[in-house]
Amino acid sequence: MRDAVTSLIENYDVAGRYLDRDGIDRLKSYFATGTARVQAAAAINSNAAAIVKQAGIQLFAEQPELIRPGGNAYTTRRYAACLRDMDYYLRYATYALVAGSTDVLDERVLQGLRETYNSLSVPIGPTVTGIGIMKEMVKAEVEAAGLSVGPFLEQPFDYMIRELSEQDI
Repeated sequence: MRDAVTSLIENYDVAGRYLDRDGIDRLKSYFATGTARVQAAAAINSNAAAIVKQAGIQLFAEQPELIRPGGNAYTTRRYAACLRDMDYYLRYATYALVAGSTDVLDERVLQGLRETYNSLSVPIGPTVTGIGIMKEMVKAEVEAAGLSVGPFLEQPFDYMIRELSEQDI
């Protein structure tokens, strides 16, 4: 698992180059948003259970077929598994937020997730929708805490949404 600094330095090291203006600017940006990213993570952490619960309620209100007989969140066990997965995505999005890098999402969340869900007949669409709902709730939570909401806050959620979304080829 790498953060933005480690990834940047590794890329320059592999190329055998010194840090140039672009590299320095990326480091400055990472450090300039550091306090805001940590404060946002603290706000998420203190309200994570409520965010997941409310996101689940909203998801199932928008897609009630998921909790009807035959739906993928029908039965208490499946419903709980859905909320557990949403918590998992929120936790790792928070890690990526603090790290300033999506590497942790690739390594710990996305690698093999689509294949696993497909093998279990779990639809990807509602997962993507749930992540989007959590993104909006996190933005609202961070704003309510009086903290800065910048692109760094949306990046981990947008990355998971983009990587999991169905693509036309």
